[in-house]
Amino acid sequence: MSLISTLARLEAVEAGRARPLATVRHRHVSDRPLVLVPLTTAGEAGAPLGALVGSDPATPRLLVVPQPRDRDLRFAFLADLAEEVLPHLDAYADVVEQAERSETDPETGKKVKVAVDLCADAPQIVVPNRAGVEYVRLLGRSTRFRRTAEQDPETPFPAPARVPLLGRWLTHYGERARVPGSSLLVAATELLNRHWATGQSSLEDQHLGALLAWIDPPEGEQGADAALRAELGRDRDGQLLCPPAGPATDPAFDNRLLAPAIERYDRARQALATAEDGEAADERLGALHRAESEVRRLLLAQLRPTWDAVWRAVGLLRDLPAGPRVADRWTRDRWSFTGHRDRVRAGEPPQPRRDDAVTAAQKLAAREAAQTQLDAQEALDDPLGMAGRRLAGEAFLGEVVDVEMAWTESKRPSPRPLLTVRTDDAPHLGPGVKAYRSLDGRPQSAEFVRFEEAGERGA
Repeated sequence: MSLISTLARLEAVEAGRARPLATVRHRHVSDRPLVLVPLTTAGEAGAPLGALVGSDPATPRLLVVPQPRDRDLRFAFLADLAEEVLPHLDAYADVVEQAERSETDPETGKKVKVAVDLCADAPQIVVPNRAGVEYVRLLGRSTRFRRTAEQDPETPFPAPARVPLLGRWLTHYGERARVPGSSLLVAATELLNRHWATGQSSLEDQHLGALLAWIDPPEGEQGADAALRAELGRDRDGQLLCPPAGPATDPAFDNRLLAPAIERYDRARQALATAEDGEAADERLGALHRAESEVRRLLLAQLRPTWDAVWRAVGLLRDLPAGPRVADRWTRDRWSFTGHRDRVRAGEPPQPRRDDAVTAAQKLAAREAAQTQLDAQEALDDPLGMAGRRLAGEAFLGEVVDVEMAWTESKRPSPRPLLTVRTDDAPHLGPGVKAYRSLDGRPQSAEFVRFEEAGERGA
């Protein structure tokens, strides 16, 4: 944690509400994000229980698995999720603009500029927290290799037609979320924590309700009191006033409400299966529908507060002006979306279960480079970010007071001037260490030579 972050947390404790960590927004926020709030079954890794999904805060679609152990019901849930997610992705896939990209000429081996299609925008998916991001990856991994009846008529448990395609897209979004600075798949808690400091611990900041209580507390109430109520407050039935943001559910909800409701649903299904005539079947079918409606009602009560909280977080982030370099990072996300669209349309196979050694090394190197670039861009975009770097000795601000011209000793001499810079900062530099300056958006490098003490510190 940087000194700026520590000071901001102390100020938040004193003021009773969160303090800003940034003067600009460092992530892209779409005009029409797709919000996904998933719930999973306790004790069943990857078994979906329900979800709210949609791009309109007023009209979410509720998806429910009334018996999570039933494979057919789980497949029906995934098919419904595909019906909601894939059309949203397709709406962006065909709206393109012309762009240039460097490619290797197969005949000459040289880099040449070629005109290609680039999606004019890309769909953004927002989940409540980091666990939601990991659950998206888990859903992708568990569905992208499923076989449909069209692909393999003899497969014992065929998946609905579009479920494998959904898995491929969720896998791509989950992988892209690991790239620092990417905004294709984002967690509301991570976005808020990047831009505000609260007076609670980093672990407590993972609770979306408590985090929002610090950032935007109710009128006349301290953030700490509102956060405590969001974390621990329960109603007369022992249920949390602010349910968990998922995917895990509250044990009190599971034991007291959900488990009995699912048991009633199971009994209604068994009764319907043993009906001996049409009249009895109609009566028992009505009982089954009532039992399913009760499960849906319970899950909606758990999901809706989180749904509203995610959209509230999106609204808070939209109020911040975007940093100058956010658009550049979003363009890279658009390239990523366009590339995966092209691979899917070309009929390429799904992503492998495990990357080979070369691909894994390339991904790791790309993520490290993206993290380095993100740190530099955020500091250049935001005075608060730059202040933190200066306090940590990772950046300095100075005035050039002398220039001694010098040239390289090569066949084609190049200018290598020796600059004397006066600074009040204390950068952590040693002889030969590289320093960089942003000049019209491009880095300009220098090599540190020595410090000189002459009344004032010079570099």
